[in-house]
Amino acid sequence: MRKRGRWLGAAVLAALVATGGTAAAGWQDLLRDALDAGGSGGAGTAALTSSEMTGGLKEALAQGVEWAVNELGRPDGFLGNAAVRIPVPDSLQLVEKSARALGQGHYVDEFVTTMNRAAERAVPETATILADTIRKMSVEDAAAIVRGPDDAATRYFERTSGEALRARLLPIVSEATASAGVTAAYKGLVGQGQGMLGGFMGPGALDLDGYVTDRALAGLFTYIAQEERRIRANPAARTTELMRKVFAQ
Repeated sequence: MRKRGRWLGAAVLAALVATGGTAAAGWQDLLRDALDAGGSGGAGTAALTSSEMTGGLKEALAQGVEWAVNELGRPDGFLGNAAVRIPVPDSLQLVEKSARALGQGHYVDEFVTTMNRAAERAVPETATILADTIRKMSVEDAAAIVRGPDDAATRYFERTSGEALRARLLPIVSEATASAGVTAAYKGLVGQGQGMLGGFMGPGALDLDGYVTDRALAGLFTYIAQEERRIRANPAARTTELMRKVFAQ
């Protein structure tokens, strides 16, 4: 696991809780600002209070989101990562094989690159919505997540914010794919032959932007879940005293 010097550290979070945060200048500021909602409270030796539990969980969620966005929202965050790399849609597998067999594989590679670059561009935009979800989390939600399975927080994000995240990402993906030559050509082909292609490829196969958006969100949730599991299982991953207190219990 690479060093996490650029992610939320104990000093940053402690300062945030003490000062209440500043106006958001970027997606990282939005996450930090979300921690101020509900308060984190102190992390003494007394039994865990509801305020401490909620605050500690919010810190963990902010850490997980920041890590996921840092990893995915950069060049090759998707394209260079086999775990989340967006492949040619299943409906185009035969087209891909034919193109490669005819020595035209570079067109397929460029097509794949444009899809993954669109996802890398879109993912940072999720931070605003996820920060708002963290800010609005209730004590009851926090208790259920802390006591739930090792991906309970990730499932909570999916359940409460999935539709809003998709709506935020879709136009960004559409803009990115429209400006890419191979992807724009694909869209033009679909636009002129939609009836024939729809019958051949299936009713949902032509929504390229929807496909990229859904795969981008799947990658984001995969990484948030990975960090959530790490925080739950590894005390060294809990970067604040409050997080250590919450997850130790």
